[in-house]
Amino acid sequence: MARHPSQRLPPHVSDQEVVRHPSNTAGTERHDPRPLAALDPHGLLVLSHTLFTCAEQSEIVRLAMRHVSALGSYHAEAGYLATGDGLSRVPGHDAGASTVDDTQMKELGEADGSVSLPERSWNWAFGLRGVGGLLGYIVVSSHSRPDEQGHILLSPLMGLTSVALSLAGTRTVHHDDVGELSRLRTERDTALRQLDTMRSELNLQRTVHETLARVTARGGGEDAITQALYELTGLPTFIEDRFGNLRSWAGPDRPDPYPVRSQTHQEEMLRQVAREAGPVRVKDRLIALARPRGDVLGVLAVEDPEATANEHTMFALDHAQRLLAQELMHMRELTEVELRLRRQLIDDLLEGTDRKSAYARAEAVGHDLRRTHYVVVVHSPGNAASDCFARAVEQATATTAARPLITRRGDQVVLLTEAMPNHDAVHAALAHELVTPDGAIGVSTRCDSPDSVPRCYQEALRALEVRQNSRQRSGTTFFDNLGLYRILGPGNDLQELEGFVREWLGRLIDYDARHDTQLVETLTRYFDWGGNYDDAAVALTVHRSTLRYRLQRIREISDRDLADVDTRLNLQVATRVWKIILCGGR
Repeated sequence: MARHPSQRLPPHVSDQEVVRHPSNTAGTERHDPRPLAALDPHGLLVLSHTLFTCAEQSEIVRLAMRHVSALGSYHAEAGYLATGDGLSRVPGHDAGASTVDDTQMKELGEADGSVSLPERSWNWAFGLRGVGGLLGYIVVSSHSRPDEQGHILLSPLMGLTSVALSLAGTRTVHHDDVGELSRLRTERDTALRQLDTMRSELNLQRTVHETLARVTARGGGEDAITQALYELTGLPTFIEDRFGNLRSWAGPDRPDPYPVRSQTHQEEMLRQVAREAGPVRVKDRLIALARPRGDVLGVLAVEDPEATANEHTMFALDHAQRLLAQELMHMRELTEVELRLRRQLIDDLLEGTDRKSAYARAEAVGHDLRRTHYVVVVHSPGNAASDCFARAVEQATATTAARPLITRRGDQVVLLTEAMPNHDAVHAALAHELVTPDGAIGVSTRCDSPDSVPRCYQEALRALEVRQNSRQRSGTTFFDNLGLYRILGPGNDLQELEGFVREWLGRLIDYDARHDTQLVETLTRYFDWGGNYDDAAVALTVHRSTLRYRLQRIREISDRDLADVDTRLNLQVATRVWKIILCGGR
């Protein structure tokens, strides 16, 4: 446990602090008024020796008062000794004791208690007691109430002073009472053992602080925390998320596979531990919750089937839990920032943004926009306003490819993903996540640059619209498969029409250009005359058999079945657009 700088003391007293008074023929030691520079456990041992060798009770009180300020931000205001007439102020101390009202001391009735002093927040009269009762007081003040460590250091000082006063009094009145001296030595030895125990505890606590401080200095991390706690306690240490899934393990006997607890059992365990302030034993485990701001972010625990854990183990577990809480909170904040940046990026891409900025922003969040992408729009009735819906969509579209960019727009979730959805696989995965088959998905054509994302977004919306207006409203629709529906929606321009014509007539147009033939014109006239061979042949001024040959070549080159109703419809619309809007053949 770290000390205030004013509490650091040298481990020994210099030879100049204890000198022989020339007039003291009995060998009584007179003590230098300068206090020890510190009162760590070793310093208290040296001070105890000095106090116990003092012959005068007033000198003992003054020596103790000079060392009060060495324990921290404390001030010895006054010292008193009990006499037959009451309390007598100890003279010769320059700590400003004139501010203490002696009347208040009499009102304490030999009990410890608070006294009133100006310009001090905390003032306390510590009683110095021996076997016969009250021996005196030391009044201590501070600008703030002492913490736990302050009590730990003040109490031994007052105890040692009491023992020294008792010893001095006994030496004066009953110097030949060997039995009483033996008892006092026992008390002294007990006090020394207590100091030794305190020193041992402080050393253990310092080890915990230093070990965890090294973890923080090296960047922390869950694995580093579990390893440090394992080294401190010697017990297998692990971290789980709030759902009971293992995140980190240090030490032997790691379960494989790791046991999965039911949600009900996990929640009950969390409630049981949350009712206590510190680590809680649950069967063979000591468990502490990492819950900054009240939210349970993780579970830190040690395996202790033999119940060997002691106060040192509890102290280390509690402090490691605080470090884990900071680590998990930091990770959550980073995740939230990343999600916000990724959402802002895809929102700007859907609206249209410059390519250079888009590449830089995508790289900053770990996304490679230079790859081919697809825009996917998902709608699920009844789930649109739920955050769980967005998470379910992201989970359903998770593949070995990079993590998609995702945002919500109104009642829809929009993704920009590298992996082209596998027809009904995404819909099936989403239905499994949401436990409902209702849901429609629209998928765009490929996006080769950030500039094409707005167009692909409109394609995905069009595909979704067609799906939602069809007889089978649930499922996945790809813009590539819309056929005629691609050009029937609002907002279609010449580029879209050209794309539709190229999709259905592109091979025939290219063949005519290379071989100087008229296959597209032949197909157009054939549809214009309703598929009538004779009329179409007359319009083309060719023989009927020639027309049949050309139609067969059209089937072979285009790889289209002219007998299929949907194919005929799309081909006929494409020939009309080619001839009338695109001025084909002119």
